[in-house]
Amino acid sequence: MKQYELNTNDSTQTLSFAAKLAEHLLPGDVITLEGDLGAGKTTFTKGLAQGLGVKRTVNSPTFTIIKEYAGRMPLYHMDVYRVGDTFEDLGFDEYFEGDGVTVVEWAHLIEEQLPSERLTIFLYHESQEKRKMVFVPKGERYEQLCKEIFS
Repeated sequence: MKQYELNTNDSTQTLSFAAKLAEHLLPGDVITLEGDLGAGKTTFTKGLAQGLGVKRTVNSPTFTIIKEYAGRMPLYHMDVYRVGDTFEDLGFDEYFEGDGVTVVEWAHLIEEQLPSERLTIFLYHESQEKRKMVFVPKGERYEQLCKEIFS
């Protein structure tokens, strides 16, 4: 499985790249974000939201678990860090198979609930502002998506 890497020098570059990615997204796409606290998961999601035409302020859904935003298609932003064993009751499948784009922070915590095909993005601190992002496409749709955005 091919991986793609991107380094950004500040949050503006992260936002810009995520907005560019959003232009290629389709209803039903699932993006999972992994990384330490403060690595840029929510910043990346803000960029996706901008690219999807979301007008509302996007922030981490840590205590609400799922936030929905309206844009050219819905954005479902999940933070499953505090889900624990309750995930079976939350109906994640409806979001993953829905008419919008789903972004899941801390997705490894619900691995068994995730669709097998998705784009996983690992975010790493390189310094105070710099980030390294590793894109791991799972499935033909996401392999093609990465080829489009990294060409």
